[in-house]
Amino acid sequence: MNGAGASRPRGGRRTEKKSPVLIGDALGAFIVELGIAGRLREYEAVTRWHAIVGERIAKVSRPLRVEKGVLVVNVESAPWRAELTLRRREILAKINSALGGPVISDIRFR
Repeated sequence: MNGAGASRPRGGRRTEKKSPVLIGDALGAFIVELGIAGRLREYEAVTRWHAIVGERIAKVSRPLRVEKGVLVVNVESAPWRAELTLRRREILAKINSALGGPVISDIRFR
């Protein structure tokens, strides 16, 4: 083995030894490099729906997806859809607060 932090792999090329990196840091950098960090933040609105809106609303609704910043939520009945539509701004504020900033621009109840 040669000194100065370099080693020769089987192919004969020199490689520089790198310091270990925490897996979370490496994964975070990879997500940014792939350009999907924003989409993952949007998806948190789907995965955290129950915790954000609470038991009562979660029982009658199910988040389906996020389309261009708009959270699409299926609601079990027309009266509940009307109720949630009236509370849209309140729910939107709760979601964005829980996600740490303006991630979701609107909610569409269907």
